[in-house]
Amino acid sequence: MTLDRRTFLRRTAWGAAGLGVAAVAVAGGAGGNAPLPAYDDRSPEPFWRAVRGRYPLSPRLTYFNTGGLGPAAQTVLDRAAAVTRELQEKSEHGHALHEGARATLARFLGADADEIAFVRNATEGNSIIAAGLSLRSGDEVVFETHAHPGGSFPWANQEKLRGVGLKLFEPDPTDAAGNLARITALLTPRTRVLQVSHVTAPTGIVMPVDALARLCRERGIWFHVDGAQSAGMFPFSLHTIGCDSFATSGHKWLGGPLETGVLYVRRDRVDEVAPTLVGSYSGELDFLPGELRLARTAIRFEYGTRSAAAILGLAEAVAFQESIGRERIAARGRWLAARVRAGLEKLPDVEILTPAKPGLSAAMTTFRSPRLAFDRLFERLFKDHAIRCRPVSEQRLNAVRVSTHLFNSPEECDALVARVGEILRRA
Repeated sequence: MTLDRRTFLRRTAWGAAGLGVAAVAVAGGAGGNAPLPAYDDRSPEPFWRAVRGRYPLSPRLTYFNTGGLGPAAQTVLDRAAAVTRELQEKSEHGHALHEGARATLARFLGADADEIAFVRNATEGNSIIAAGLSLRSGDEVVFETHAHPGGSFPWANQEKLRGVGLKLFEPDPTDAAGNLARITALLTPRTRVLQVSHVTAPTGIVMPVDALARLCRERGIWFHVDGAQSAGMFPFSLHTIGCDSFATSGHKWLGGPLETGVLYVRRDRVDEVAPTLVGSYSGELDFLPGELRLARTAIRFEYGTRSAAAILGLAEAVAFQESIGRERIAARGRWLAARVRAGLEKLPDVEILTPAKPGLSAAMTTFRSPRLAFDRLFERLFKDHAIRCRPVSEQRLNAVRVSTHLFNSPEECDALVARVGEILRRA
């Protein structure tokens, strides 16, 4: 449940310093908003190169850290900037613009608009659920040991504040049924909440959320999904899954602006989550003193003025993915991850922690080697070769994580494998 954040930030700073100012400058150019060519199954790479041209990532940077922070396409940045300018010209907040974006995100996630609240990130969404559910001392919450701090800290705080009991399971990397069994073994009559990461952040294990939702319905347990690593990686429907709540960040696989996120709460259960922060957008109070009437929808969790520019930027990011094709994006990410995996498997003394079994993994690959400490390997890749991955120190896994997304290329994957092989041979 711990993450050495200082180590992570320090390593990141080393790599950024190695790139230099010029290397991280915006690449931009005429291709930033150019129309995408038609997709050709027989020759797909020109299409994906055009997709890459939509991103102002430096051409000197090979970016494999979408699971930490996903870059935004130029169209997203332009939309956010245009809305900011327009609203500033009138000095307006633009809250009326939220509803179109809300409908867009609801459609994308397979939900209804009144079940969607805009939050700053998955951490805030997770925290709203953890603090808002009616829990008391002795109630039990179950989640995995691989939960990101944004998923585990909110519950650790409730343990401290309200005496809630925490029960953890170690994710099974070999079998979805194994994860279902491990969770079931922890459930008792005192279990009130089950939370899982849709895709675990350290090693990219895809959890069987549909089966877990059925299990929780049968047991009367609230089921919350931390979807920070799934929304934008592959398509799904929240109504089909059947979870009670779901939180995600806009700044990862969706490619939205910073400080954007979505909290979903099922319509028939919204009253079971008490807002811990409220403001003028949370409901109505006609006169003081008087009675606060909370909104009957998830909008009650939007407690203050929000950035309409960021929210419309997020909606633009979703529209960009839909224009490419969500299944196409998912297939691309998986195909590139399989290419990375196949290359790493040929290297001596490399252990891959991400499951190989179809259905248990998607677009992340986590690996380590006894030849070189994970933080040194991360540093050498970033500082010497401008290849940005992510060090994984959680639960002392001591590994390196590679995220493959729509702007990555097979050549980048091959270069990563080649550089890892060179670094390990010299270790």
